Amino acid sequence: MMKVICFGDSNTYGYDPRSYFGGRYDADSRWVDILAAKTGWEVRNMGQNGREIPSAAPAIPAGTDLLIVMLGTNDLLQGRSPEQAAERLERFLAGITLDRGRILLIAPPPVALGQWVPSPQLIADSHAFAQLCQALAEQLGIRFADAGKWDISLTYDGVHFTEQGHRAFAAGLLEELR
Repeated sequence: MMKVICFGDSNTYGYDPRSYFGGRYDADSRWVDILAAKTGWEVRNMGQNGREIPSAAPAIPAGTDLLIVMLGTNDLLQGRSPEQAAERLERFLAGITLDRGRILLIAPPPVALGQWVPSPQLIADSHAFAQLCQALAEQLGIRFADAGKWDISLTYDGVHFTEQGHRAFAAGLLEELR
């Protein structure tokens, strides 16, 4: 059985922005759980609300067949430039000891105007970051997917996926993994 780790931020965790205390959507509406249900794989959710790109890579268990990484949105929201976020991501990915062919880097979908995204500059930065992610994946020899191509609907805050957005993300990812 394939063993998959999904490492990311609140959109990987399945955060429901309607919740005051960090609550999550139901399992049937979270992309990580949809991936597990549709494939029968053992999928571990290592998403965390508010996670920025860590300065060091986590220990990845031996026997991991695929590590899916989607990070960077919180770095941009905290004022880092796309280039600064990409540099952090490069250091993070370089520290992962897993075989390069077992890493999939996903560029997060671009943010949209909303409660957390007051400026068009943040939207432009999120598009620029996606391009930098693609270049980084090519440079490091790892797999790449651009979630900006998967038509993911976002909530009122301009950052978090809606339940339909999670389903669209899962569908795009499953297509990418075929």
